[in-house]
Amino acid sequence: MSAAGRSRRAWGWHRLDDDWAARVVAAARVRPGELVLDIGAGEGALTAHLVRAGARVIAVELNAGRARVLRERFPGVTVVCADAAELRLPGRPFRVVASPPFSITAELLRLLLARDSKLTAADLVLQRAVVRKYVSGGAPARRFVPAAGLAIPRRAFRPRPQVDCAVLTLRRRH
Repeated sequence: MSAAGRSRRAWGWHRLDDDWAARVVAAARVRPGELVLDIGAGEGALTAHLVRAGARVIAVELNAGRARVLRERFPGVTVVCADAAELRLPGRPFRVVASPPFSITAELLRLLLARDSKLTAADLVLQRAVVRKYVSGGAPARRFVPAAGLAIPRRAFRPRPQVDCAVLTLRRRH
């Protein structure tokens, strides 16, 4: 469903606390120079730590106001104001470290894991139940190894979501 078809509430934006954003990026072990997409970047909680890690960041944000804040705050970051579910992915290897809106999880995973995707790794902050589903046999693709990463309590977000979260890690099989 396009952005026009989603209500503001359905976007499901919850600001991740800076300490938790730092933990997510540290656990992802981003290397300097890596191309990293921050999908659902908000005002840059993860983006700030990705930049500090030396990543080449593409921040994707649907909300024009938040996209403007990202451009002002991170002049060296490419900011794309677009619906993540309809995003055109890079044609070269990339990874994702993101806290996307919960409402687009299935669409986003389909996009990232498409056969022609150059995704090498992903660390996605998702609803804990969704992470469990993918890790316990609902593996999204044979080309990736899914695992549960950090458990993130709802108190790590503003406003608090109604569910606890965890990081779904996907690593390309060699």
